[in-house]
Amino acid sequence: MPDNGLVARRTTSGRAAAAGVAGPAVFTGAWIVSSLRQTGHGAAEVQISGLAAPDARDPWIMITGFLVLGGCAVAFGEALHEAIGGPAPRLIQGAGVLTVAAGLLRRDHMLLGPGPVSWHNHAHDAVSAVIYVDLVVAQALLARALARDAAWKPWPRWLAASAAATTAALVAYGANTAEPAAGALQRVAVTLPLAAIAALAARLAILRQPAAPGDVPQ
Repeated sequence: MPDNGLVARRTTSGRAAAAGVAGPAVFTGAWIVSSLRQTGHGAAEVQISGLAAPDARDPWIMITGFLVLGGCAVAFGEALHEAIGGPAPRLIQGAGVLTVAAGLLRRDHMLLGPGPVSWHNHAHDAVSAVIYVDLVVAQALLARALARDAAWKPWPRWLAASAAATTAALVAYGANTAEPAAGALQRVAVTLPLAAIAALAARLAILRQPAAPGDVPQ
């Protein structure tokens, strides 16, 4: 007889892996839509965090993006940990928790400017910095871990390249966050690791699909 518990675990794991695709997709869609709704501002003028500020137009769109991405990262990290173990999946989960915090600890204003800011604005900036570093390290550790698994043979090179490109984009962005190009650089630095996560999740979802009844151990 089929092991119904095994089938259920595989199904749950597959759904958790699919969350790794859904989270980045929702977050990216949120900042694209929200960016386009900021009347009088260029598509990349307002930084992602500013799109959730109280003076942004429809900030709930970006807040939702933060919350969905965070929750999905936690779920996907658990599925990835079951598949490969190691610290990288836990780093992804940690980034997910911090992403939820970043969505709730909003910046004071849509645009960066001089003057004092609130404690939650400072907290948002600190949390965001940790997320950036977390995702770079997670990609590097994943590249190292997957190098030992023949099923993931091409992935270590791609992940290492993504980690390097993310680092370069973050350095360029962090050099002067007030520059006109900062918004575009930030979007690149955010999209690269999220694309890597979504690609990993899609691959994992395929690998963890429930087996056909005839393939389940008797």
